[in-house]
Amino acid sequence: MLHRFTSDISSIPVPEVFNNPFDYVPHELCKVAAAELQSYLGNHPELCREGKMFGVLVVRCADGSLGWLAGFSGNINHRNRYPFFVPPVFDLLDADGFFVKDEAELDAVNARIAAIERSEELAVARRNLAVARCHADSCLDDLKRRFAADKVRRDALRAQGVDADTERRLIAESQFQKAELKRVRQRLAAEVAVVQARVDEFDNEALRLKAYRKERSAEVQRHIFSSFVMLNARGERRSLLEIFSHTPQGIPPAGAGECAAPKMLQYAYLNGMLPLVMAEFWWGDSPASEVRHHAHFYPACVAKCKPILGFMLQGLDVEPERRCSDNHDIKVLYDDPWLLVVDKPAGMLSVPGRIDATSVWHKVQHSRSSNSPMAVHRLDMDTSGVLVFAKDINTYRVLQRMFARREVRKTYIAVLDGIVTADSGTIELPLHADPLHRPRQCVDFERGKPAVTDFRVIIRSDDTTTVEFIPHTGRTHQLRVHAAHRLGLNTPIVGDRLYGRRQSQRLYLHALRIELQHPVTGDLLSVESPLPWKSE
Repeated sequence: MLHRFTSDISSIPVPEVFNNPFDYVPHELCKVAAAELQSYLGNHPELCREGKMFGVLVVRCADGSLGWLAGFSGNINHRNRYPFFVPPVFDLLDADGFFVKDEAELDAVNARIAAIERSEELAVARRNLAVARCHADSCLDDLKRRFAADKVRRDALRAQGVDADTERRLIAESQFQKAELKRVRQRLAAEVAVVQARVDEFDNEALRLKAYRKERSAEVQRHIFSSFVMLNARGERRSLLEIFSHTPQGIPPAGAGECAAPKMLQYAYLNGMLPLVMAEFWWGDSPASEVRHHAHFYPACVAKCKPILGFMLQGLDVEPERRCSDNHDIKVLYDDPWLLVVDKPAGMLSVPGRIDATSVWHKVQHSRSSNSPMAVHRLDMDTSGVLVFAKDINTYRVLQRMFARREVRKTYIAVLDGIVTADSGTIELPLHADPLHRPRQCVDFERGKPAVTDFRVIIRSDDTTTVEFIPHTGRTHQLRVHAAHRLGLNTPIVGDRLYGRRQSQRLYLHALRIELQHPVTGDLLSVESPLPWKSE
């Protein structure tokens, strides 16, 4: 299971701290290990029938030598164990394990539910019920029409004048018809109820089985998560149920504990190896909704792995998470009594967020104590460029309507990590938040919100393409996803740690220009920020 480096690594320094698995540039030792693993994968195509996340973990063995471990997320070809890779923390697919047996039981329940819902007896019963209801409605309608005609006749007679005996006869007739309508309604309802009872027999059995399935599924999930007992560098043990008990969701998501990173760390701890550095890469075709590029390194997933790795890495010296930069001066690009336009630096939040960090809003607020400018729109933390603030609530509301109506023209410049062959075009890919990899977005043609971007190539170099983006919508990470997704330009922005490769110190995406009609004067306002990387 432990692999020795076949390449010469004598000149590569050993890392002093473990990399942060959620934000890292792959260490050279990881690149070498990944290359050796990728060579193995290239010789074993049966392992790569679908896109998969693989990982490498460089370790120091008990004798002081270096080696590396390989892992994969989930399973491959419905198997959890392959000789070249570390084993799962808990093997769900063990033929003698409880999960396989419980899964077989749940499959049998599903089959019974499906058999009931597809049965010819239920179909016949539902057809009989429909016929019975139709017959009852028809009978009642006919009776009501006949009785209504009788009422019209009685009213006409009374209008002409009737004697006391005739009035008593008319009253008796009316009372009889009311009682008769009630009796017929009850009789027809009873007839329908008999047919309904037959349908209910099937439906109630299906509901009972579904309730049982739900209860048993929850039991199986609890059993699974309690069987995943994770280790950390201190030798402490904790089940997934315990690890996730303090998270907002309170329970582990499906698939927790089955990613490459927890598997490799668990194996290292169990075998007396010291983890030094780790990296994960995608191998194969990208999924339809996500942005994954073959052989690119990616951070660990947040929803499933962050709580787990937060525990498993305790006892190791780990790089801290990257913090927002707060030491930048904010350059003013335009200033009048109603508007303030500034040049946002990369690495700083536009407005206060979930993390405790200084934002551009803080800087603007601090420098202008007389009022409280309001951000009209936002830029990603990693994006630089033109950012607009309103100085009063009326201006803010007018600008908000202008942005909502797409009356503001925004121009971005980006450097893409590869060559884009098309000279220009329009990208239309609807976007939706990826619940397992926040803050990442995914392409979702069913639930996603419309996102439209025009692009134009400015210049191509040996291995990059500089493009102009004009977004017609303002979705989160819109330009980043439209650039990186295979149905977009299939070429991520340079330095994009979420959708591409974090091979540079910044994301090469810049809000170059904003053009709008001034909300007070009505003049055309065009404000531009110079490209920051030209001066780098």
